Amino acid sequence: MRIFLLALLLATPALAQTRPVDPPRDAAHPARMEVLHVPTGGVAINGVAYLAAGAGVHPTLVIAHGWPGNEKNLDLAQAVRRAGWNAVTFNYRGSWGSPGAFRFAQVPQDTAAVLAYLRQPEVAAKLGLDPARIALAGHSMGGWSTAMTAAKDPALLGAITISMGDMGIVGGLPRADLVKRSADNAESLAGTSPEMMADELIANAAANRTVNGAAGLARIPLLILSSDDGLAPMSDALATAVRAAGGRVTTAHVATDHSWSDARLRLEGLVIDWLATLK
Repeated sequence: MRIFLLALLLATPALAQTRPVDPPRDAAHPARMEVLHVPTGGVAINGVAYLAAGAGVHPTLVIAHGWPGNEKNLDLAQAVRRAGWNAVTFNYRGSWGSPGAFRFAQVPQDTAAVLAYLRQPEVAAKLGLDPARIALAGHSMGGWSTAMTAAKDPALLGAITISMGDMGIVGGLPRADLVKRSADNAESLAGTSPEMMADELIANAAANRTVNGAAGLARIPLLILSSDDGLAPMSDALATAVRAAGGRVTTAHVATDHSWSDARLRLEGLVIDWLATLK
């Protein structure tokens, strides 16, 4: 059976072309992983660095997950690494085993803490990354955190939002709806409750709007990706605001769900092609 399948594959070039190909192994400088413990708010949150093969330093993409983060885009991290970039994923305080209690206000703080940690000379040297070439990406709530963090960090190479959930807009929903949404997203979050999450979103709705940071975001290139999840108007509003502030924004909308379940390769291609344009 194996011989038959191999013969079929070799006889059908189109089938072979649909499969991603691993790069040749660099025995001297192989791809590897490193566990990270990033200090923030008096604790150390957990993370993972997917480090690219090859000598010298590499650019790095930090990927922030959503609420609660069931889709962590680890396949995207792997694809980015195959393209020659390091990729870093992490978990906010109070989420997915990171110590502390989960709070929305801490999400951008923890994202900024990861960037600061990676820029430390000793950390950059250990991980083989170029601290001057770090980009930030985020999915759903992570897209909101990306926008909030990047607006204050002009040293970033660029920023990517993927099916962004603008927590400022979300905070404008009725409390009963927010409590229900929070209950549906409470798994793997510590030190909080649906009511606490709903009340925090309501209290900070105005301050949490991503368009507030349009002027800061206009200082770096942006890639804004949306999908058929009902949240696309949030991405559109951000793109419009940043362009009005003179920013460089690339947008794409793909007919898929919030997690890009049937468009993972499309997502990888959009991200990697855009990263290749950064200087």
